[in-house]
Amino acid sequence: MSSSVCHHYIAGRWLASDESVENRSPSDTSDLVGVYAQATTRQLDEALDAATDAQPAWENTPLEERANILNAVGEELKKRAQELGELLSREEGKPLAEGKGEVFRAGQFFTYYAAEVLRQLGETADSVRFGVEIDIRREALGVVGVISPWNFPIATASWKIAPALAFGNTVVWKPANLTPASAHALAQIVERCNMPKGVFNLVMGKGNVIGDHMAASPKVQGISYTGSVEVGRTIAQKAITRMTKLQMEMGAKNALVVADDADCDLAVSCAVQGAFGGTGQKCTASSRIVVMEKIYDAFVEKAIEATRALRVGHALEKETQIGPVVSQAQLESNLRYLKLAEEEGCARACGGEVVARKTEGYYLTPALLLEGNNAMRINREEMFAPMACVIKVSDIEEALRVANDTPFGLVGGVMTRSLARATYFRKGLRCGCVMVNLPTAGTDYHVPFGGRGISSYGSREQGSYAREFYTQTKTSYIKAGEPE
Repeated sequence: MSSSVCHHYIAGRWLASDESVENRSPSDTSDLVGVYAQATTRQLDEALDAATDAQPAWENTPLEERANILNAVGEELKKRAQELGELLSREEGKPLAEGKGEVFRAGQFFTYYAAEVLRQLGETADSVRFGVEIDIRREALGVVGVISPWNFPIATASWKIAPALAFGNTVVWKPANLTPASAHALAQIVERCNMPKGVFNLVMGKGNVIGDHMAASPKVQGISYTGSVEVGRTIAQKAITRMTKLQMEMGAKNALVVADDADCDLAVSCAVQGAFGGTGQKCTASSRIVVMEKIYDAFVEKAIEATRALRVGHALEKETQIGPVVSQAQLESNLRYLKLAEEEGCARACGGEVVARKTEGYYLTPALLLEGNNAMRINREEMFAPMACVIKVSDIEEALRVANDTPFGLVGGVMTRSLARATYFRKGLRCGCVMVNLPTAGTDYHVPFGGRGISSYGSREQGSYAREFYTQTKTSYIKAGEPE
């Protein structure tokens, strides 16, 4: 690929910056994916001004016209899933099948919200006062700032951008600096689909420069953010001084409970998929596997075998099941957690080894840890690593207590053949999503997504529930008077 710099997309134009960063594949550090511009706060302000100017006309664009634009974006994403999935996998490191699937899912978000454009129905009511009617409808927030993560660089962004646009808002998007190629590709698609100038803007740059300035800007009416708790708190502190509406997804420490009546093979499959899929770099990953003692030995034996069998390699190789971690910094963080696990008393059953492959990359084998307890830091903190700790418990009551013993609350799961036990955990788990006999990682696009505790803040994402964040209600009282 050419080393020419890829620019920002602001007010319908591609604009350069003085600074840029290289984007290299974690599967092969000699593979230069591209060079991407780094914005100044002045350029961010230009994007916010463009979005502000464009918003009233976009909100008043005829519904079918708005829906057709979003649908066109979605259809192109789906048609180009192979090509763009390869680009995504190159820059992020997830296996090609997952990269293709993510791009296709991004397309589904746009086509889904294209249809939602036509479902924007209001309400009417009679007043308690005679002769007065009430009209209740939703209107756009205005300008929405989108700050998206690197682990799902096009899907997470799309599930924010698509509803924001569908409900009449304009968007300024700051993607993660680790994965700008996917963002740039999406911006090119949006431009081709005849989005009016200023409605959609891409501004690439450092979070502590662009993200912080966006959070503090009076030109932003809403911010949708996905990332770490620490950064989320910083954004919230800056945004709240402007009373900016916030929606934040900020991490997890998910538990998958394996009851002693579970299908052991299915439990192992779900645990391994949930813990290590995407190299464990998912907010929905099951990094705590809570297993009842009667099935513990059988589960551990099979889980070790399944974990060892996972093939770690280049993201674009067909046989790869686990790609590299995303960066050198992430690899170093993972190794620190492995060292901490041993210091805290965990036994490493398998994995956790830095391995060499044909190309220079950040390859780490999935690590299964035993003899841990829920008080350990590795079971309290989100590691974002291909690491999972198996915690032994005596019964279902202890399993539920351990699963809920966390400040997070995004996803929880249970493996059981019993409907009664499934119901017990489905009702008792304090989290936003519950999986029964499924991996914790894997959600649908047409239903709400989000968590409790420090995992989430604000209204839910995805599905029709997204309108709660991207719109505001207006109640009108109308007195018609007497007919002449």
